[in-house]
Amino acid sequence: MEKRGLNELREMFLSYFEGKGHLRLPSFSLVPESDKSLLLINAGMAPLKKFFKGEATPPSLRLTTCQKCIRTPDIERVGKTSRHATYFEMLGNFSFGDYFKHEAIKWSWDFSTNVVGLDPKDIYISVYEEDDETYDIWLNEIGIEKDKIVRLGKEDNFWELGAGPCGPCSELYFDRGEENGCGSPDCKPGCECDRFVEYWNLVFTQFESDGAGNYKELEKKNIDTGMGLERLACIVQSVSNLFEVDTVRNIMQRISEVTGKEYGTDDKTDTSLRVITDHIRSTTFLIADGVVPSNEGRGYVLRRLIRRAARHGRLLGVTGPFLYEVFDCVINENLTAYPYLEEKRELVKKVLLNEEESFERTIDKGLGLLNGIMDEAKGGIIRGDDAFRLADTFGFPLELTVEIAQEKGLAVDEEGFAKLLAEQKQRARNARKNAGEDGWEKAEQSLANLQETERTDHSVLETESKILLIIRDEVNEERAQIVLDKSPFYVESGGQLGDKGRIFSDEFNFEVANASKTQKGVIIHEGRIINGALPRENCVVSVAVDRHLREATAKNHTAAHIVHKALKHVLGDHVSQAGQEVGPDLMRFDFNHFTALSQDEIFTVERLVNEVIMTASPVETELMSLQAAKESGAVALFDEKYGDSVRVVRTGDFSAELCGGTHVKNTGNIGLFKIISESSVAAGVRRIEAVTGFNSIDYLNKLETRLQNLAQTVKGNLTDLEKRVESVMGQIKTLEKEKADLKGKLSRFTAGEILESAEEFEGLKIVTGIIEDSKPNDIRLLCDEIKSKDERTLVVLIGIDTAGESLSFCASCGKEALSKGIHCGLLVKEVSKIAGGSGGGRPDGAMAGAKDISKAKEAFEGIKKEILKQVK
Repeated sequence: MEKRGLNELREMFLSYFEGKGHLRLPSFSLVPESDKSLLLINAGMAPLKKFFKGEATPPSLRLTTCQKCIRTPDIERVGKTSRHATYFEMLGNFSFGDYFKHEAIKWSWDFSTNVVGLDPKDIYISVYEEDDETYDIWLNEIGIEKDKIVRLGKEDNFWELGAGPCGPCSELYFDRGEENGCGSPDCKPGCECDRFVEYWNLVFTQFESDGAGNYKELEKKNIDTGMGLERLACIVQSVSNLFEVDTVRNIMQRISEVTGKEYGTDDKTDTSLRVITDHIRSTTFLIADGVVPSNEGRGYVLRRLIRRAARHGRLLGVTGPFLYEVFDCVINENLTAYPYLEEKRELVKKVLLNEEESFERTIDKGLGLLNGIMDEAKGGIIRGDDAFRLADTFGFPLELTVEIAQEKGLAVDEEGFAKLLAEQKQRARNARKNAGEDGWEKAEQSLANLQETERTDHSVLETESKILLIIRDEVNEERAQIVLDKSPFYVESGGQLGDKGRIFSDEFNFEVANASKTQKGVIIHEGRIINGALPRENCVVSVAVDRHLREATAKNHTAAHIVHKALKHVLGDHVSQAGQEVGPDLMRFDFNHFTALSQDEIFTVERLVNEVIMTASPVETELMSLQAAKESGAVALFDEKYGDSVRVVRTGDFSAELCGGTHVKNTGNIGLFKIISESSVAAGVRRIEAVTGFNSIDYLNKLETRLQNLAQTVKGNLTDLEKRVESVMGQIKTLEKEKADLKGKLSRFTAGEILESAEEFEGLKIVTGIIEDSKPNDIRLLCDEIKSKDERTLVVLIGIDTAGESLSFCASCGKEALSKGIHCGLLVKEVSKIAGGSGGGRPDGAMAGAKDISKAKEAFEGIKKEILKQVK
């Protein structure tokens, strides 16, 4: 069996099933789309549930994917074992009413043995105990020996989640040999020992369950398979766990370089390195897929992963932020499969650095207190009130207290903590009532008694109405919420922002900034008094929507419909809406597509939209049944819930969509359409932002002004701007080359001067110095130049950047210096600490930084002391 890298195995799998007529889809985002049952995608089939459940039509009856997944139930065990992980990739091939057991089984065997090259004698099979059909296929069609096929019960080999589609499973196992087993003569797949590794699960969805133990055969049967990519790589690369797989090992090696710790030295170090390696993989992909740290939901999962990794960095001796230095390796190892990561580098770096710095402040305040609490803990238990004080006063998370306590052999009274937290929430509720929230509760009761607000037709922008309820703001007397018996206001829905406007009479003028709707359909108009005083309830008032904003929003909304269809024309029918926001200023349209649009594609979409606008086609709406709308070809969005009667909006003969929003009467009313940006939102989701009408003209005028200013800057005009910019850039490149040449000459000249001051010690040639007005790269180049003169050389330089108020530390040494015990990473790490800095790196070369330039001389004096500690 040829040892292949993880990236190669991924491509082999996807290419194989493409050859079997499967449509390859890129991994979906880790953030579920239109699935509130999941916090994060945790399985390969999770993004495809809508196809299996018949809620959506798949782009092909045969699909294959490699899906990014996050699972966190066992987060506390990650690092403590070499098997647990939060991030992994799941390979899968899927059939929606197309092929079934014979093909799925045959292809799994063919890929395993003939493509990957696994030895057939090492593969074992499990089947559901009542599934004779699958047993016969393995035995008679594939030719597996009877003693290598194991029948297992419902718990192991039957996939079912309550009522709905379900079916038996068949799993492929790899035998790692008797030396990895439990020694029992009955050892076989299903045993808890490490001998048999389950690497591929084939799920045959052939029944419909009523949830009460009754099963009905499905007319259209499905295939759902899942194979862990990292697990397959472990088998192929003959390693015992995922941290030894090539790409993961490379990430861990980078972490070792930054922390100065090597894997395999001791258990505690290995645990920390595994935690950081796993968590930096998870956090990099979560941030790249749009998750940001927060105190709830998936944002809290991200925050917890970052902080747990940062704390284990501290256990390895890292005193400052460091994760932002190692995430690049995660991106580089995964770029071939996930090229979108390239454009997310700066975002990931910024989020990691900000969160690490925030955590540094939290942990510094809480650790000292926690250490004291642990020293005084009685009966091996940290009291709930102590844990609560850490969380409430110092922001120290409970789970972190629990984990640190466990390392010291202590437990935490989590029930006591929970009780105090509940009491605090009750006090907060009482405080809100005392501050006037009881008035809001009364208002809620009044709202509950109101009937659904009568909505006027979209064409009506002004009307007379009666005030049913006024909810006054107890803090700001100018602000209030008004409920009317009927309203012309559009409430935000379907991606269209709500209207603004006013409610008024001769006595008062109320500016409506937002309109929301209760579950019963009561519209609440929120805003403030501009002049006069709020009237009494039951008064008749005038109500007016801001016509200019409504019309501008309608232009953008109709344009969004045209864009949707234009994208299908230009890119393909796989394009579908993934979200939108249309308001008076901007049209934002998100859609499913898996590569960035080229400039030509953007121009083509833009031109097609403008061509439709210029046809001045009527925009018509029609109410009909949902079934009739679908039969007419109108586009319905998968994540929207529709009633029996729906509203279809048609833009001439070009497009038809189910929509409840406001639109222009004629496409020509849109005026001009201009795309101003195209970007990635998440894996497989792109975003177009555009302007219409007078906003387009304003945009083009501003753009022309900027070009005029640029032309003046480069001493040209608009007609020859490109040539002038090219000329200026050429001059800059020439100057940069001259500058680099001068720096090189200066570096060699300075290196010669510094070498003259070299000291001989224990067979080493030691060169040290402080370089004024220098950047980190300057002293790195100088170090390399000096080291190249002699293999015995150890050079340690401190650079002072007066303008940036920072210090740079660089150490570099030759092979003979290494043989004397020199480790540059540890050397700069310890020396930089004197100036309050941090850093590290390889034994033969490393960098560090610090902010306190007043400690430059003291740090310089510490260099020789550190050298003496290292020399054998």
